[in-house]
Order: sequence, then C-alpha cells, then structure tokens
Amino acid sequence: MKIAILSRGPKLYSTQSLVNACKARGHEVEVINPLQCYMNITTKKPTVLYKEKVLDYFDAVIPRIGASVTFYGTAVLRQFEMGGVYAVNESVAIARSRDKLRSLQIMAKVGIGLPVTGFGNSTQMTDKLLDQVGGAPCVIKLLEGTQGKGVVLAESKKAAESVMELISGTKSNYLVQEFIKESGGSDIRCFVVADKVVAAMKRTGAEGDFRSNLHRGGTAEIVKISKDERASAVKAAKAMGLNVAGVDILRSHNGPLVLEVNSSPGLEGIESATGKDVAGMIVTHIEKAIASKKSNKTRGQG
Repeated sequence: MKIAILSRGPKLYSTQSLVNACKARGHEVEVINPLQCYMNITTKKPTVLYKEKVLDYFDAVIPRIGASVTFYGTAVLRQFEMGGVYAVNESVAIARSRDKLRSLQIMAKVGIGLPVTGFGNSTQMTDKLLDQVGGAPCVIKLLEGTQGKGVVLAESKKAAESVMELISGTKSNYLVQEFIKESGGSDIRCFVVADKVVAAMKRTGAEGDFRSNLHRGGTAEIVKISKDERASAVKAAKAMGLNVAGVDILRSHNGPLVLEVNSSPGLEGIESATGKDVAGMIVTHIEKAIASKKSNKTRGQG
C-alpha cells in the first residue's frame, strides 16, 4: 500500500513511529505537510497537489493535524476523501472532536459520564454557573486551549469570578467544570483503535499542577483499567466517529468521567509507558480497512 501521513513535524516521535511501522510492514509511506498542499476543487477529479506533484496515488492517509491548523488541515484531508482515499480519522470526525463544547454535548446526549459542565456568555451568569458545578474549587477551560494550556483551577469563588471576568473581557469562550478532587491530579489516557482500547496509561501532573498533560511535565505509567472505563473510552471514540483516539478519563466516586477525546493523540507517552507498538496497531487497522474496502468493491461488481 501507499500511505500518506499528514504532519508538519516529520521528525516528531509520533510521525517517525508511524513511518517505521508502515515500512516494517512493507508499505510505501510519505510524510506530507498539509500547509504546503493546495487543492484543485473540481467535480470530475478533485485532487491534492504538493510541491507541484499530484497526490493521486495513495491508498490511505493518516492525519496528524495539529489543533492550530484544524481548518486547513481538515480541508486537505477532505479533499483526499473526495478522491476515494481511506482516512484513518475522517475530517468531519476530527472537526467534531476539536470543538470542546460540541464534543461534550454529543457525549452527554449518548449518556457518557462527564464532569458537570457549565457554559454561558454573560458575566451576569457567573454565580449560576458556579452553583451549577458545585461551587469552588472548579476548573475553567478556554474552548480553544490544548495540551493543558488555557486551563485554570480556581480554588475560591473570588478567584473563579476574577478568571471568568478576565476571559469574558477578551471575548473568548470558556467552560466551567466541577473539580474532581478524588482523581488526585491524575487521569487515564485510553488509546482506542478500531473500537478497542489497545493501551492505557495513568498520567499524573507535575508537583503543584493539577493538570496531567505530559507536555507540561507530567509523568505516565501503565495502568489496568476497569470494564466501565474501557466501555466509556470506546463509546466516546465511537460518538466522535473516530477510528483512532486518545480518550482522557477521570476516576471519580461516580465512576469514569470522560474529559476529552483527542483525534491526534501522541504516541511517545503511551508506547513508552506500556511498551506496546501502538503505531503498528494503527497500520494493521489500515490494512484491514483497505482489504474490506476492496472486498466490498469486488462483491459490488459481481
């Protein structure tokens, strides 16, 4: 097979791990910077071009699209999809998961456990929002934040009011969530591939930081997850329409609570903590998907 990896960081661990997994299984692979692609949007033959070359020969594409380039990156991916290329995660699913508010609404609709979350627009609603999530301490999140950026733990009502007033003054949107004290500054990252949790790790924040993101100095270790945690992770990925996802879960007195579903989860932390070849599992999924696609096409011609 010929596989494209959409990534702006060819030397990043995740990209290299996927490249090595493709080559180890005998596939041709290219790393393509989505921001250097341009498109010919036409009815007869929609194409993607890169460095004056028409990219019409790929069987599958693995999107590693950063949050800051979601709009253009998903447009490029959508163009590949229009040309019949198999996308590990489809553009619509990536866009859906990147919208924090929309993703929470989707998960709430299908009954997935979530931290109590409030959303409002006017500062006149501050007291009501705080009451809704059980008061302080509470967590305030910018909708546009990633990797723990734009996430604040407000330990008092006064602090929460100040943060919310400050954010409102910048015309930014934010969520207010209950603080799950019993999680102890840790969460569980479940790595889902094709409706199955293939690896899981416990992430713990750096000393003095309630955020567990590895990018912010957190640590990771392999963890055994419960049946309910496994089911929540798979259900969350499925609700987003993602074949590959990193689902972040908090352990609470009320059972597993899903924090976020990541459509482009990093591989270094999960592979290092668990010793599993997660990149290889993603490529195996592609092989099965392409084989199924070809089988269905053959049956349709019969």
